[in-house]
Amino acid sequence: MHIDMPTRYDLERLAAARDPHSVTVYLPTSTVPADSEENQTRARSLFGSALELLRAGANKDSLTAIESFLHELLETPEFWFDMGRSLAIFATPTSVLEFRLPNDLENHVSVSDRFAITPLLRAVTFPNAALVLAISQDGARLIEVSADRPAQEITVPGMPVDAGSAVGLDSIGGRSHFGRLQGEEGRKVRLAQYARSVDHALRPILNGQSLPLVIAATEPLRSIYRNLTGYAHLAAEAIEGNPDELTSAQLAEAARGVLDRIYASELVALQATFEERRASGRASTDLSDLARAAAFGAIATLAVDMDAQISGSVGDDGALTFDADTGHDAVEEIARRALGTGARVLAVRRSDMPENVQAAGILRYAI
Repeated sequence: MHIDMPTRYDLERLAAARDPHSVTVYLPTSTVPADSEENQTRARSLFGSALELLRAGANKDSLTAIESFLHELLETPEFWFDMGRSLAIFATPTSVLEFRLPNDLENHVSVSDRFAITPLLRAVTFPNAALVLAISQDGARLIEVSADRPAQEITVPGMPVDAGSAVGLDSIGGRSHFGRLQGEEGRKVRLAQYARSVDHALRPILNGQSLPLVIAATEPLRSIYRNLTGYAHLAAEAIEGNPDELTSAQLAEAARGVLDRIYASELVALQATFEERRASGRASTDLSDLARAAAFGAIATLAVDMDAQISGSVGDDGALTFDADTGHDAVEEIARRALGTGARVLAVRRSDMPENVQAAGILRYAI
């Protein structure tokens, strides 16, 4: 499975983009290479729907440009062989951007003066995917994990065979070539050298990733690796036990449990912070208040119901207008403005929202 997770910069850029002919397409895709033609067929149908919408209002040059971008994607077979579980495509007459995502998203096609970003926010909020580093002194494996697909071991160029080969010894328990390191002290030094070699081999693969990395290791190697890696999304919880005794499927199942607990704890913390701040006027569920706070840059964290659909718009002064003729979603417009001021924006299920509301914001200051 190939994942292209959008960065914070990508989200802000897509949220702020304006073009009268902005095309957004989301579609579920199969991660199985043999299903590439099925992926293409589904995409061709949705692209056709987008072009029909464009023909109703776009000029010939804009239509031709977007049609060319979409046709080029369809005519690139290798692109469709390596999919995530969903594909997001954002096209204008001058550019096209696509992301292969780990979440199951529903078919969506829209043409507007801005991109539809709420499904993408959901993919970033809870990607339902992770990487597992199973590391022992006898070797290391990197496992790719998704919500319901078989685990897949990733080939890592330059990965040390084992701890001994990483430090140039037959065994990490003996003396060094210079006779200075021995016993438990020498073993820990060599394990640190080995862990650093593993980390260096992983860097090209982890660079640009935002998926959680779950360590499967025993002590002291688990703590040694945790202390030296520079990966920003290392999970606090590790998989216990000797990873050499666990299959990739068993590691993936354990990692899914870690992911569930990470997301659950984040939601609990969000609701606790919301209740604490609301008492001092620094949290709100009122859409009008949130629209004004978003326009003024007062939102620190915003959670929105991923399925909410309320026709409306938000003015530069923060005024919220409910109007079906705008063609925009009021909740998404609040999220869009919050993103532009550096807020953290989460798209969650209604049942995970404080009091089951459509949006909840934690504010930087009372308004």
